[in-house]
Parts: sequence; structure tokens; C-alpha cells
Amino acid sequence: MFFVPGILITIATFPGVIVHELAHQLFCRWFKIPVFRVVYFRAGNPAGYVQHEIISNKWHSMMISVGPFFVNTILGALIAFPAAMPVFVFNNANPLDYLLIYLGVSIAMHAFPSTGDAKSILNDLKEPETPVWVKIVGYPVIGLIYVGSLGSFFWLDLIYGGAVAVGLPNLIVKLFA
Repeated sequence: MFFVPGILITIATFPGVIVHELAHQLFCRWFKIPVFRVVYFRAGNPAGYVQHEIISNKWHSMMISVGPFFVNTILGALIAFPAAMPVFVFNNANPLDYLLIYLGVSIAMHAFPSTGDAKSILNDLKEPETPVWVKIVGYPVIGLIYVGSLGSFFWLDLIYGGAVAVGLPNLIVKLFA
């Protein structure tokens, strides 16, 4: 293992950060939550953020927090998929194919919600008016977010990005080829 400062990873994979924040904003719009400010990317901590109105519906709040997991995973796979066959099957890739693989991996590796998102969910779950079923779903989600955060120290986010953008298209091509 080697150590690379997080800011360098963030800069190298900035498309994933942008899509992550866009996903938060998309879920806010979907649930009709007013958004006050969006920073899609900056060289700092956090690398991006969305400021929105306080959310009364706890399920909506949790979905806004985990929205990037769904959006980044799906978009990362879809972007990389057209490049999978030229790169991995036909061995006749061009620079655009490698660019699509890079974009797919960088987007998918930013799918994990942040610990800030986990803290937001936890604050909602502690409130007495939060429905029990939201708490039943929410606490394991928080645990998974923290496991993902801890795993990023061991490059879990890059492994996930590669699995989504390279492994999944490869698997689909092998199943149907």
C-alpha cells in the first residue's frame, strides 16, 4: 500500500465529485426541496456540497443523502459500458475508449455517501417523530457509509469504481457474447 493525499485523488477524479453533488441536487429537486447553494467542485474539504432547506420528511432526507450511491453507480457503468468491448474484447481501443473508462471509474468511485451524509441521517434518526421503519432502514445505511469511509483508506472506493466501470461491463459482455 502507498499513501496518496486525498486532495490529489479528488483532483484526479473530479468528474465523480461533480456527479456526486449533482446527484444530491437531483434528489433535492425530485423531492421538491429548495436548494440554496451548490458547489460542484473545489480543491478543499469537502470537495463539494449542496446547501438546501431543512427537510421534514425523514425518508426524503435519507434518500437525498444516499442518492449519489445510485446515480454515480448507474452513470459510471453506463459511461464505461460502450468502451468495454473495444478495450477488453476486441483489443482495438482508441483514446476515447480509455477516456470513457476513466470517467466511468472516477464517477463510480465517488458513489459512496460521505460521513457528513451519515451524520445528517443519524441526526434525523434520533428525532422522536422519525418513523420506525425509516430507523430500521437508516441505521444499517449509516453503518455501511462508515464502513465505506473506513474502506476508502484501503482504496475500497477505487476498487468499487473499477468493479462498476470495468468489472460489470466485462461481466455483461462475457454473459451475452
